[in-house]
Amino acid sequence: MKSTRTSLRTAGKSLLCTTLMTTGTALILVACSGAPPLPKEYSQDTLPQSVLVPTGHVVALETRASGVLNYECRPTATGPYGWVLMSPKASLLDRAGKEVAAYSGPPARWTHIDGSSIVGNQVSVASNGEFNLPLQLSRAEPSTGSGALQNISFIQRIKTKGGIVEKTKPCSDLTPGQKVTLPYQADYIFWRPA
Repeated sequence: MKSTRTSLRTAGKSLLCTTLMTTGTALILVACSGAPPLPKEYSQDTLPQSVLVPTGHVVALETRASGVLNYECRPTATGPYGWVLMSPKASLLDRAGKEVAAYSGPPARWTHIDGSSIVGNQVSVASNGEFNLPLQLSRAEPSTGSGALQNISFIQRIKTKGGIVEKTKPCSDLTPGQKVTLPYQADYIFWRPA
């Protein structure tokens, strides 16, 4: 009799544990299904109209760049001496922190580690503070090579930090040929047609 009671008690405990685990798992699944999705890294809603990507495009790649801008003091096409961008160089990391592309120029060129690359032509800019590069929208020329940058239509430069030389050092006909290298950061968002 005692062994029957022990068997029943063990079976009852096992059934209770199974019921509690099943109920608990179900409650966790219900709670998680109502959780909001992860937030976007950025939002078009906060950007100036001039650098918005036209409707009908989707994000293909989000990157964060860290690099340098090399300037030289020389005569400009629009007037007297000024700082002219000679060569930008930056490494682009994806959201996971993996290096996926490089930025160089001129002309502005993005090269992915898979071999695909694009050249961008500036469409418009918007100020992002006194000491930061402006926000920028560029139209991509057709890509070379197949890969992540294939069929890219627009490149946005947002969340810029640094890179403005005019506030750092004067440039005039008294200082021709003077060079300055400045660090900068920016997010580059690559878009393709939907």
